[in-house]
Amino acid sequence: MLNLIQSEFLKLRRRKFIWLMLFAALFMPLVAIFYFSGANATEITPIHFYKWTAFSYTLWIILPFVLGMLCTMLIYNENQEQLWIIPISRMGYFFSKFVVVLFYSICFMLITAVSSILAGVTSGLIVFTTDSISFLFIKCLEIGILIPLAILPILAVTVSQKGYILPVCVTIVFTFFGFILLMINMYIHPLSSTTAIFMRNIEGVVLDEPVNMGKAFLCIGIWGIASTIWAKIALGKEK
Repeated sequence: MLNLIQSEFLKLRRRKFIWLMLFAALFMPLVAIFYFSGANATEITPIHFYKWTAFSYTLWIILPFVLGMLCTMLIYNENQEQLWIIPISRMGYFFSKFVVVLFYSICFMLITAVSSILAGVTSGLIVFTTDSISFLFIKCLEIGILIPLAILPILAVTVSQKGYILPVCVTIVFTFFGFILLMINMYIHPLSSTTAIFMRNIEGVVLDEPVNMGKAFLCIGIWGIASTIWAKIALGKEK
C-alpha cells in the first residue's frame, strides 16, 4: 500500500496541470478584495471576510469540482490492462488514489487560508488576530479532510470508466446537487452533510435546524461505503 502511494506521488511530478489547478485557491480571496473594496473596513470582521474567501463557494463548488477533475486526471490515460499485469491490490490502487486526493485537498485549503490572510491584511480590510487566524486554519483543515470523503462517489465512478466524459459530467452534477440539496435536506447528499458539519459553528450562519452530526456523518459514511463497494466490483471486472 505504501509503495502504491509513493508511486502515485511520483506520477504527480509529470502532471504539471494538476499543480496549476491549485491557483483556483486564489480565486475567492481575490473576489473578496473587490467585493469589500467599497465597504467600511471597520465594519468588516475577519470571520465575515473569511466567509467569502474560504467558507462559501470554495467549500460548496470550487474545491469539489477541482477534486473531481483531479480524480479524472489521476485515472485517465493509465493503461489499466498493462497495470494489472503487476500483482497489486485493486482496493490498494483505489485507496492510493484517495490518499493523493486527500493530500491535494489539504494543500488546496492551506493555500486558501494563507491567501485569505494575505488578501485581508495587505488590502487593509481586516486586522490580524491570533484567534481569527487559528480559527481559519482549523476550519480549512476541516474542509480539506471532509470534502475528499464526500467525493468518494466521484472517484468510484472514475475508476470504473476508461474515458473522462462521464466522470466530468458526474462531477458537475454531483457538485451542484450537493449545493442545491443543502437548502432542502442536509442529510441526503454527502457534500450537503459536509457543508452542514462545517457550518455548525460559523458565526453569523443561521440554519433552518440544528445540525445533527450523527445523521451528517452517517450520510457521508453510507455514500463512502457504497462507493468503495462499487469501485471494488468495477476494478474486479478488470481481471
